[in-house]
Amino acid sequence: MSAAEIERRLEAIAGNLAAEKSAGARRKLAAERKRLEGELRARLSPIDRVRAARNPARPQTLDYVEALITDFIELHGDRRYGDDGAMVAGMGWFDGHPVAIVGHQRGRSTVERLRRNFGKPYPEGYRKAARLFDLASRFHLPVITFIDTQGAEPGIGAEQRGQSEAIAASLEAMARIEAPVVACVIGEGGSGGALAIGVGNVVLMQENACYSVITPEGCAAILWREAGPEKVADAARALKLTADDLLGLGIIDEVVAEPPGGAHREPRAAIAAVGAALTRHLRRMLKLAPEELRRARGRKFAAIGSAWLTGGVEKRGGIE
Repeated sequence: MSAAEIERRLEAIAGNLAAEKSAGARRKLAAERKRLEGELRARLSPIDRVRAARNPARPQTLDYVEALITDFIELHGDRRYGDDGAMVAGMGWFDGHPVAIVGHQRGRSTVERLRRNFGKPYPEGYRKAARLFDLASRFHLPVITFIDTQGAEPGIGAEQRGQSEAIAASLEAMARIEAPVVACVIGEGGSGGALAIGVGNVVLMQENACYSVITPEGCAAILWREAGPEKVADAARALKLTADDLLGLGIIDEVVAEPPGGAHREPRAAIAAVGAALTRHLRRMLKLAPEELRRARGRKFAAIGSAWLTGGVEKRGGIE
């Protein structure tokens, strides 16, 4: 049974559970559901996880903000050109501490997706993020970022307004922050558009998220001049973009488990799991000196390129 067939079977069981009155039948259906969920998790290929990461029902940045952050105040604009709906930035309270929040927002309805450019920020989005990072560093505010984009906007208007410089400035601003920084890959993390808000002391990644220098479709088109399903699946495997792959390579620090079937099936449970991981790491890092946090972040990212040669996570030089 393929992953797609298991998904369809799980959907049918969910409908039957809702309609079934007999306790015995419900127990049998629940047992079958648990078995199929385990089988689905084991059978998911890299391209299956990419599809799960792109599911429009997955929680997005504003869903996490609504559930985890109190008294959130969203800030707008980069003070140079304008505001960018693809990048959410603001401040609020998490676990009793004031925090700065930055994250991509794709949108769900057609109108919202167009307004937010499908989660692909323009330069003004990254400059807005850098503005928040500078503010957080000045006041030693912990920073939480939510990564969920196929990449930065590649159009001519973005290039004319300095897209590469804006991404570089965001990376530099994150590197300077003298406060705890936790980056969370909650969906699809693509290219520099994702990395621009991903320079964290700790990088968390949900189980079915993906994180890569390019999309599988883009990779297949470049390597084989073809973006058919088989080549795209081959590219997804070669890119090593799954959470387990990246944990083994030392790119991320922790895989956050998702509810059976993916975050889109039980958004509240998925958000709660990310919230618990954030709480655990921030409480630990808040005990450390601001300068040490900045230096550790620098060591962590300076060592990433050689992590696979030096044994992975244990020897990267970051905060463990």
